[in-house]
Amino acid sequence: MIMNLSSLFSGPVQLVALLGGAFRLGWKALLRMVTPPLDLKESLRQLDRIGVGSLNLTNITALFTGMVLAVQSAYTLSKFGARLYIGEIVTLSLVRELGPVLTALMVGGRVGAGITAELGSMTVTEQVDALRSMAADPIRKLVVPRTWATLIMLPLLTVMADAMGILGGMLIAVFQEGLSSSFYFSRVFRTLEMNDLILGLSKPAVFAFIIAIIGCYNGLNARGGADGVGRATTNTVYAASIAILIADFFVTKLMIGLLP
Repeated sequence: MIMNLSSLFSGPVQLVALLGGAFRLGWKALLRMVTPPLDLKESLRQLDRIGVGSLNLTNITALFTGMVLAVQSAYTLSKFGARLYIGEIVTLSLVRELGPVLTALMVGGRVGAGITAELGSMTVTEQVDALRSMAADPIRKLVVPRTWATLIMLPLLTVMADAMGILGGMLIAVFQEGLSSSFYFSRVFRTLEMNDLILGLSKPAVFAFIIAIIGCYNGLNARGGADGVGRATTNTVYAASIAILIADFFVTKLMIGLLP
């Protein structure tokens, strides 16, 4: 019974410990992000790896999400004779909620795991200790470029994902429901307001910081050789996904309260 209880609570306890350590690392990284110097070469390399490398994944995910939304919306709205509102439903669902969250989950799985694996390999092979022995700051050298790159690229990936999702909805509206593309996009642009864009773009900035910091924290704290790196990578995907969904709720509540 005692062993069952310990195993039951070990997961949440480890998650809380991870989030606490990641918060401390995030604060240190934030202070270094706003002070020079910045490793521009490494930041550009991370921009390519994080942004360009995730483009196909996020676009394909968003395209078929938009198509599924349109199919489901058409099926439901046809019962009420309201198929004309497909564009509004697809657009608001993607821009305000599904686009930012799905993009963050896809990037969190790919990029977060990649950051952890890379930094974890450096940690277990004592390359991070070598940086410290040369009086170099591992947070400034390793964490800051990856955090800046994720903060820049995730909102851009989200914008492109929103566009691809809306395009996917248009394909269903035109080829399945018989609406014209000009009518569909007129409804899209009539529906979108500045508040929707602000809400949709505020979330990726928060999610990006979460992904980068959790990935870096697990990588820098990996122990036990290749097996430890594997466990740290798994923990990153798990913790980043949970943290994104929790943060999504609080950011949504905050922004709805702030926006007129």
